[in-house]
Amino acid sequence: MATGTAAAQDSAAQTDQANANKEAASQRSNASSTSNTTTSNDTKRVQQLNTVTVQAQSLSLGGGMMSVQTAPKAVSTITRDAIEKASPGANFTQMIGSIPGVNAATDDVTGLANGHYSIRGFDSSDIGMTVNGAPITDTGSYSVYATEYGDSENMGDITVLQGIPDVDMPDSGASGGHIGWATIDPSHTAGLDFTQSIGNNDYRRTFIRLETGDTGPVRSWLSYSNNSADKWRGDGDMNVTKVDGKSIWTINDDNSISASLQYNRENNINYRSLTKAQEQQYGYHYDYTTTWMPGSSAAAISNNTYYYGLRTNPFSSYLFSLDGEFKLSDNLRLSVVPYFWYGSGGGGAGASATESTSPLDRFGYANQDLNGDGVITNNAKGVVYSYSAATTFRPGVIAKFNQDFGLDNSLEYGVWYERSRKSQADTYGLVDNQGNPGDIWGDSAYVVFPSGLPQKVYDEYTNTEIKKGFVTDNWTPNDQWTFTAGVSYLWENRTGWVWEYPGSLAGSATKLQNYSNVDKNWNKFLPTAGIKFQLNDQNQFYIGSGKTFRAPPNTVALLNTLDNQTQANKPETAWNTDLGYRFYGESLSASADIYRSNYSNKQESAYDEATGYTYYTSINRMHMQGFNGEVSYKLAKDWTAYASYTYTQAKIVGSIDGGSGDGIYPTNGKTMPDTARNIGNVSIGYDDGTHLWATLSARVTSSLYGDYMNTESVGGFTTFNLSAGYKFDSWSWLKNPYIKLNVTNLTNHQAFSYVSSAQFLATQMGSLYTSSPTYGLLQPRAYMLTFGTSLF
Repeated sequence: MATGTAAAQDSAAQTDQANANKEAASQRSNASSTSNTTTSNDTKRVQQLNTVTVQAQSLSLGGGMMSVQTAPKAVSTITRDAIEKASPGANFTQMIGSIPGVNAATDDVTGLANGHYSIRGFDSSDIGMTVNGAPITDTGSYSVYATEYGDSENMGDITVLQGIPDVDMPDSGASGGHIGWATIDPSHTAGLDFTQSIGNNDYRRTFIRLETGDTGPVRSWLSYSNNSADKWRGDGDMNVTKVDGKSIWTINDDNSISASLQYNRENNINYRSLTKAQEQQYGYHYDYTTTWMPGSSAAAISNNTYYYGLRTNPFSSYLFSLDGEFKLSDNLRLSVVPYFWYGSGGGGAGASATESTSPLDRFGYANQDLNGDGVITNNAKGVVYSYSAATTFRPGVIAKFNQDFGLDNSLEYGVWYERSRKSQADTYGLVDNQGNPGDIWGDSAYVVFPSGLPQKVYDEYTNTEIKKGFVTDNWTPNDQWTFTAGVSYLWENRTGWVWEYPGSLAGSATKLQNYSNVDKNWNKFLPTAGIKFQLNDQNQFYIGSGKTFRAPPNTVALLNTLDNQTQANKPETAWNTDLGYRFYGESLSASADIYRSNYSNKQESAYDEATGYTYYTSINRMHMQGFNGEVSYKLAKDWTAYASYTYTQAKIVGSIDGGSGDGIYPTNGKTMPDTARNIGNVSIGYDDGTHLWATLSARVTSSLYGDYMNTESVGGFTTFNLSAGYKFDSWSWLKNPYIKLNVTNLTNHQAFSYVSSAQFLATQMGSLYTSSPTYGLLQPRAYMLTFGTSLF
């Protein structure tokens, strides 16, 4: 849609989007206006034969849960039709949960607690991610924290490439697929959109967006939202503020520049992941402790280490990007996407330290009052604030050309360059006698050595430079056949240093300061190819295959160098192949594919008993294969049904070396943890097109293993959700007011919803090290009521 909430649009804004859709049907896609850029290199023949693409704009498949696709590989897109009906503060991980191949979960349905997802057995750190064409995966760990990015009112569409990213994607950490979403384009009509949401657990959300309309050749929007909620289990709350914006300068019909901003500032208390034993002993609502105990007793230290007030998650970030689209000639176009990402913040926890008047610089010992009793007593213990934080500066640019050679051949080629720097540290801070950190951001109130230096578990710094060149050729010899072939060359360099316990000169040998530096390069050629046969307007068959690559995370490079380890220093790679069929009819549309992935060198943490260091080992080989399918059916004039199904096999090949402290685990043939074999989604929707709409959906997820040896699992579960709304007629200065109700987990079901921390072995087996996996929990029934309108 041209502006955020469809119900709060005036007719002019809807006309804007209808015209934009028609333009999109005959033009190549660009990253700032749609997340589905798989058509960016279509030949002129395909552009002229745009029947399928026009059909994609005219059909609302599955109420927006499904879209027409034309790429010779697996791809799915969620559109505005579905996004606008979702929970008001939902982040992208909640939006993609119905897409085949995706397993998504969250600790809190408000969207304020990030999210957890995997695709075809690849976890989220193996999957690339972009917003308006700019990468947002962490430069060090490749993680994505979904709460940071955007309000649902500003999301245009979300696209998932389940196995084979496009070769022009700015991904250095995507051994699996790719997720992208784009913000809506500004309206040509000025207006002010407003929504207010409330719900249980004191959920409150205010969203305001100003549309400037056309101001000469430029049109823009700027939005603000304030989001807050109490946690549904345990004490503590979540508070998130977001500012988003977008401007488009239409130079002429062939040239434009857009600018986008995503700003986030959050201050949350985290949820505690539970073991099965903890949930059974303490109950479903068990979380971090809620009372601070004074003193230095063992009971006080144990209690206070898990005090909720220390489990903070303060973070601030912004992403600014441009997208220049230029027509250099009738057959040559240039797209340039420069971007800059900044983020600073981290997560807090509790740790114990000892009061000491010794003049020696010894980690965990300080000549400070650590237990809040007003005096310093040798060997008295206290709980301190362990704050693990990072600051990242990330500039980069993607530039590509699209060149047509006649009617049947189109070439896309370009480069991606990025040079980021990231600092990370885990610093000890003081806590007052009520359990409050002296500085939740970790910028002051340190626990210090006698020398005055702050005490840190580690201190790291990395520079990461990425150079990527890519080329893709599309050939359409006739109206039925499309042949695609491409290759990219990715080169990555990480330089930096790491200190373990910097400044610690006394005490245990495993907690003395240790330093190492790193300067490592990785590079790969990554080919991809695909063939599509378009039998007619309704039927298409395709096969695609491609190689993917993930350079080792910065912690792998740093810690393995520090501990003189060589395992896991190779990049992760995978060969992913899709074979599929699509049918798009007037009432029935369906898509189905089978896939195979051969995955090498997956990195996992291990333990060196001799040095006491954690380092990284690798799972040498994995085989993933399965089936993904989705179907949409128009039951009647106002009724639509949608269903998707995912079958996943993710098998480990060979054993895993967990290090001298853990042992070698015989995992051959075992299933990857946190990988559901079967996932099904079904929804039935009613929409009369003018006033009333409602959607009832169900999701079935099979059991999950919690450990690599498959000795512990949690059962599958089924959930039901309801969304409904009513659009009122405009009245005076209230334009298209509406009300929306979202109810999640209708049956109030209790279940473990995902594996938060997988372990090598959960049940004792010989001398192998054993540890209990932890899990996230499905939130009980939750209600959210939203009122929205445009004010002029």
